[in-house]
Order: sequence, then structure tokens, then C-alpha cells
Amino acid sequence: MIASLRGTCIDVAGSAVVIEVGGVGYAVTVTPAHALTMRHGAEVFVRTAMIVREDEQQLFGFESTDALRVFDLLRSVSGVGPKSALGVLAHMDPAQIANAVAHDDDGAFRKVSGIGPKTAKLIIVALSGKLTAFESAVAAGSAASSATAHPAAEDVVTALVGLGWREDHARSAVDDTIANEPGVAAMGTQALLRAALGALRPTGAGR
Repeated sequence: MIASLRGTCIDVAGSAVVIEVGGVGYAVTVTPAHALTMRHGAEVFVRTAMIVREDEQQLFGFESTDALRVFDLLRSVSGVGPKSALGVLAHMDPAQIANAVAHDDDGAFRKVSGIGPKTAKLIIVALSGKLTAFESAVAAGSAASSATAHPAAEDVVTALVGLGWREDHARSAVDDTIANEPGVAAMGTQALLRAALGALRPTGAGR
């Protein structure tokens, strides 16, 4: 079982990345936002889930242990496969998923491709009470001082610049997101990037 990989990113295309470790290239599927934080030739570290089936073996990569834990919990729900579970994490971070479950917000899951109304409700029922640690993270994040620097801030600025935004506008969007986005302290790199992109897109500033 491959639990994690640390090596050189040698290819990034959409949500597919190749990480070379000891001369061997491992194909890993990640969320699109996670892929945007990776650069060709840079060292990367991902926690992984290895899914073995009769006709294929797949590696799914995550930036945090929390994301991997939620991925495994989602896969335990009937009707939710690894691609759908990763799709949920592409739309929401672990704290937001916990918040949706806690508030019976099945609509948050229906937004994910491949998850219909019945499966969305089943996720709520199946994961109820299993994400309390992440619910606490939501509360802690809401109370956190927005002036505190986010550990992923610089990575997100770099990713936005790589997408074509001017550095000053990218940095301003990240600062505004940290100051104003509820639960920002609980966000990982992917969630902060999504939120910062949301702040940039309405005006198209910086391109």
C-alpha cells in the first residue's frame, strides 16, 4: 500500500500529476486546485490512497491528512466511488463538508457531478456524527483573527501568478480572502485558492 509520495513533479495536466520518486514516475489524481499548486520540476509531497480493482490500480493524492480521512469516509458511503469522493473535495474542504453534514445541507453535495439527490441525502445520514473534529475546525476558523497570516498564503499567491494574474492583485485577493472569508483558518491550500479565485473573477482584475 502506498500511503504517501515525496518526489519531483514531472508532469501536470488538469487533475493528473506524475511524481517521480527514485526514478519511478507515479501517476496521481488530485483535485484541480491541488494540481495548480504544483510546478514542473518542484519537489512535492502528497498523502495518497491506493485504490486496487480487478482491472486497474489508481493513486489519489491529498495535501493533508484531513482531506485523506474525509475521502475515505466519503468512499464508505454506498454509491460514492473514489472519483465522486474526490469531486466533493474539489468543491469543498473538510471543514466545509463537515459543516454541510452538520446542517443537513444535501444541496452542497448535489452540486458535485455524479452525485444525485438520493446519494447526497445518504452522505448526510452516513457521515452524521463522524466529522465532529472538522466541525470544531469550522468554529475555530470563524473565531480566528483574520490578521493572522495563513500558512498557505504564499503558495496561493504563487499559484494565482502562474494562472496569469498580476502579483499585486493576486496578493490583494488572498489578503482580502483571509480577512473576510468565514472559516479561513481551517482552509487548506485548495480551499484558499478557490476562495481567492472567487474574489478575482467578478472583476477580472489583474490579467
